[in-house]
Amino acid sequence: MMRWLITCVLALLPLLATAVELPATGRTEVLFTPWDDAEGALLRAIGAARKSLRVQAYLVTSRNITRALTEAHERGVRVEVLADREMVTKGSNSLVPQLHAAGITVHLETRYAAAHNKILLIDAEGDAPVVITGSYNFSFSAQARNAENVLILRGNPPLARAYLANWRRHRDEALPYAEALLP
Repeated sequence: MMRWLITCVLALLPLLATAVELPATGRTEVLFTPWDDAEGALLRAIGAARKSLRVQAYLVTSRNITRALTEAHERGVRVEVLADREMVTKGSNSLVPQLHAAGITVHLETRYAAAHNKILLIDAEGDAPVVITGSYNFSFSAQARNAENVLILRGNPPLARAYLANWRRHRDEALPYAEALLP
């Protein structure tokens, strides 16, 4: 009986998956560190944001990226950050507190062993969205010391909407910065 139940559950798993197939459209830029200037590409993309910039990060220790996010916020771009609570509270170099102090909306993810996404969504609701993802943490080491990859996907609104829906799902489960830091 138990074997039959397990077989049925395993057979149904593909039907429960939420994977979305989307057409490949737009332009793709691929960068590999330490050879390519991934941080420079991220800074240019953040600098080009006009309406919104949503971040989902495991680690934020790059001063340059923190400065670019703060500057985007100051020029009127809606900047929102999701970060892994453990990396913020236990990582002595985290710059997420600096983003919060600058007035940027920050939520901390607490549900997962590691909120390990590395995503930038730029103007995701518009006609020319940018989705940036890959293994690249927003850190100096990701550029200078590690073997990392970055994909910059431009001009694919269905893809941006899928990433935005996932980002919102995570934000809805996360805690506001100040609340997440309560003992």
